[in-house]
Amino acid sequence: MPSISVVLPAYNEEANVAQAVRKAMQAVAAHTSDYEVIVVDDGSRDRTSQVVQAIRKEHPQVRLVRHEVNRGYGGALRSGFDAATKELIFFTASDNQYDPSEIGRLLPLLDAADIVTGFRAHRQDSFLRRLYAWAWNASVNLLFGYLGRDIDCAFKLFRRKVLEEVPLTSSGAMIDTELLAGARRRGFRIREVVVRHFPRQVGRQTGADPGVVLRAFRDLIRYRWELGQR
Repeated sequence: MPSISVVLPAYNEEANVAQAVRKAMQAVAAHTSDYEVIVVDDGSRDRTSQVVQAIRKEHPQVRLVRHEVNRGYGGALRSGFDAATKELIFFTASDNQYDPSEIGRLLPLLDAADIVTGFRAHRQDSFLRRLYAWAWNASVNLLFGYLGRDIDCAFKLFRRKVLEEVPLTSSGAMIDTELLAGARRRGFRIREVVVRHFPRQVGRQTGADPGVVLRAFRDLIRYRWELGQR
């Protein structure tokens, strides 16, 4: 029976985080009794932390890591990974655009892999976000060799030993590329599986700001150069 740490980065997800936590608990409890759900409140300006604290009173498996200021998506994931204590680490979004129960499709693939990453068959995002994603996936696979169809899909499961050997430094969108490219370079095995993606019902998406996108592409080129020097 595996032990699993679930990492949920959250930024201003007061309206979503309670459902996200409860769905995550239910999903992993179907496979193990040894689990934890770590919510990383990345400097939210709403009641995200208070909602999680209320859940913790009833469910000690839930933990809260809070950033006083926003550190970005990559920074939130890194804090969650640092806090994780279990054998396997699974992360997904706290906006309820994924179904955590689909972890059941990822777990069996770890028999022949070290990382299992989802890919969205029917991505429920705006045209602009899908355009950015197409350009990003094409660029990453061109620079590093094929890593996956959906590099930034927030639905990944991997063994703790990957974190022990792959350095992660990004505070932003590069975090998934660092994980996959770094793992592939060190000989770790990567598998893919299709997952469902749902429209966001509550709250506001972040990450499609042109400035954020341009910084991500700049960081991508720099990381490719740095990886070549190691």
